[in-house]
Amino acid sequence: MSQALPYPSAPAQSESRGVLAIPAFRKLWKSMAFSSFGDWLGLLATTALASDLGGNYKKANFAIAGVFIVRLLPAVLLGPIAGVIADKFDRRRLMIICDILRFGLYLSIPLVHTYFWLYTGTAIVETVTLFWSPAKEASVPNLVPKDKLESANQMTLIASYGSAPFGGVMFSLLAGVSAIIAPFTNTRYSSTADLALYIDSITFLYTAWVVYQLKIIPRGAASKSAVNDNIGKSLIDGFKFVSHSKVISGLIIGMLGAFFAAGAVIGLGKTFVGDLNAGDAAYGILFVAVFTGLALGIWLGPKIFGQFSRRRIFGISLTISSAFLVIFSLVSNIVLAILMTITLGAFAGLSFVTGFTLLGLEVEDEVRGRVFAFVQSLTRISLLVVLAVGPVLAAVIGRHEFTIDNVHLHYSGAAFTLFGAGIIGLVVGIFSYKRMKDRPKVSFFSDIRAAFRGELGGITGKSHKGIFIAFEGGEGSGKSTQVELLKTFLVGIGEDVVVTREPGGTDLGKQLRKILLDPKTGEISPRAEALMYAADRANHVHSLIQPALARGETVITDRYLDSSIAYQGAGRIMEPNEVARISRWATESLTPNLTIILDLPADIGLARLNSIDRLEQEPLAFHERVRREFLNLANVDPERYFVVDGTARVDEIAKQIQDRISQIPQLKVNREKLKK
Repeated sequence: MSQALPYPSAPAQSESRGVLAIPAFRKLWKSMAFSSFGDWLGLLATTALASDLGGNYKKANFAIAGVFIVRLLPAVLLGPIAGVIADKFDRRRLMIICDILRFGLYLSIPLVHTYFWLYTGTAIVETVTLFWSPAKEASVPNLVPKDKLESANQMTLIASYGSAPFGGVMFSLLAGVSAIIAPFTNTRYSSTADLALYIDSITFLYTAWVVYQLKIIPRGAASKSAVNDNIGKSLIDGFKFVSHSKVISGLIIGMLGAFFAAGAVIGLGKTFVGDLNAGDAAYGILFVAVFTGLALGIWLGPKIFGQFSRRRIFGISLTISSAFLVIFSLVSNIVLAILMTITLGAFAGLSFVTGFTLLGLEVEDEVRGRVFAFVQSLTRISLLVVLAVGPVLAAVIGRHEFTIDNVHLHYSGAAFTLFGAGIIGLVVGIFSYKRMKDRPKVSFFSDIRAAFRGELGGITGKSHKGIFIAFEGGEGSGKSTQVELLKTFLVGIGEDVVVTREPGGTDLGKQLRKILLDPKTGEISPRAEALMYAADRANHVHSLIQPALARGETVITDRYLDSSIAYQGAGRIMEPNEVARISRWATESLTPNLTIILDLPADIGLARLNSIDRLEQEPLAFHERVRREFLNLANVDPERYFVVDGTARVDEIAKQIQDRISQIPQLKVNREKLKK
């Protein structure tokens, strides 16, 4: 296939309407949607034609494998180079020529009606597409303003992949048309596959006509350096980076597993449907089901599972998708098979969009390009392997019958192969989940329970433009000193730093601080105290922290919501989760990039104090409970917390903190810029 699987979700409705209001882009988009529809229809048609030409079970599977090989092999061998060569020519003229060639080639396949030309014509079509695609991608930025480019790219993906279900529906309808006209025509030229290929060819002729009318598409100028960016180099450069990252390696292995599972269904769909004694119409519906499920997962998955950690949901969704693939392989009813396909497609789609989102978030900007190139190269190779090897393996295994207590079970090589692909997906999904799992002390079922209680949103947090660092710890732990030392360090590497504290970071906070910490205030009920801290925090985030983060600044706060969990929760012997829920609601789930805990025995910390405020005068047992709760929080999520021994020398503590802070991706970028 000439296209990669989709990455991001669709743009907001207002954005899509805005970019489609541009006449030139709207024309190109409609032509892309129409030709993509034809391309998916062509995929169904060529695999069906290969199966028809194959004859017996083994030959049919080998024939289908051959189609997938010739569709993917040109992209593997020539993909990176073709884009550079294509950019040397007039893009508009190149696109027109490519579409006319694709029209003629697809039209010739059913007319010639031989194995040789099916494979040869398909390979030439895919090679031509390698030149058409980069010309199209490079033309889009010239048709829309810069601020609409992201929306335009997302709409392009919708045109490319949203048309797949329509291609499947059309293929199913053509199966009915073929049955009607078969008695009156030569069956050699009126099969479902033949009719689909005729329509497919017409879509490219229409695209050529639309592009011919777009006079504003300019010529391109190829980058000489890009010629060297071949798949081998992408694999080597990407492997060097990926091998040093536990999270990224687990992510990429998982993504390959997701493509492996989805590719198995696509590659063996025709054979599997035939084994269930269903025809071309059922094959088309199964194809629709795969992409409908993918679309549902990509579109709805992030909304439904938005509370969950992306790292966790990635491995879990891949595991669930693979489990449904195992069930799918055991099903002998076409209706149940289609329902299984939609479900496994939905979870595969969720893993796709989560995986590519994680790549964008976890990979540093300066190496992101080569990592994406690495992933795309591996994806092409993995798809080539599974789409080619799957049908071959099914052919070798053949059909088998089992009898258990007078019950006869029939399973084909396709079912066995799909079962094996599902098992491999399960292993890869579990591996990815364990390798990427954050908060290792917390099970996924605990997250589910927390989500039902409305607590999980704060645990997983929301992303923000700036860097947010919180200092926590018991009394006398030295937080204020380390806050100032860290500020000096960050300013020295070019960061814009805002230092604040809780309570007291705002005018309202200063008044609340007097009430909360002045011994003259006397006793406050634990719930009232927790609510007052939450009120200070809500105003603090709204008026100071959030605006600074929106400007891209680094915010360092002396205490944040973990102090309420430790002091008002564990210290006051209330339920820490209840206190946490209040603060998460107050802060709209704003979570620090890193929380530094200065750990110090309570008696040593209290001995350092020169004056005693209302909380500091609490008994030692209170402060010991506070300390234990801070350590419990860090133990649950060691990636987001950094515990430092507060008994060490001030300069040693500062050095440890600076080393840990320097691992934050945004700071890494800034330090590299400063070196240059």
